[in-house]
Amino acid sequence: MVLILSVIVFSALAMLIHELGHLVAARLCRVPASEIGFGMGRKIASFRIASIKFSLGLLPTASFVSLDGSVLKQRALPAQLFVHLGGIIFNLIAGLLTYGTMFSWLNLSLAAGNILPLYKHDGWKCGVVILRALMQRTSPQMERAFTFSGGFVSLVIAWYVARLLS
Repeated sequence: MVLILSVIVFSALAMLIHELGHLVAARLCRVPASEIGFGMGRKIASFRIASIKFSLGLLPTASFVSLDGSVLKQRALPAQLFVHLGGIIFNLIAGLLTYGTMFSWLNLSLAAGNILPLYKHDGWKCGVVILRALMQRTSPQMERAFTFSGGFVSLVIAWYVARLLS
């Protein structure tokens, strides 16, 4: 029971660290953020610190930061990538600072999962930003192809990791 409770609490903390990474990166790149959310579904609580609203959803399965996307798109490519990778960077730092603990492995796992080019994950967002920069325009067809191929590559990586661990 203690193990399950520890995993739940440490996972929530790792997700909070991840979203704070995006928030810090956005602030450094002068991209406005309006909300940090933890959980999905109906909001059960919220509060505000300065200009950031913190909200808690009913199902603690995901987290997010609401950024001003139009401002983010106006930033240079390295700044956009930095904001999208901010959460992964924070998770890697937390994982390395607490190396050898359950909290470390949860942070490192969260970073590894988010770098994969799965739809709406950080790796996918970075890929779309790079694709648009290379093409110098948006292309829904290319973005769909990237999304499909990113999902396929992620499945292959997951299969390979599962084989290594078994």
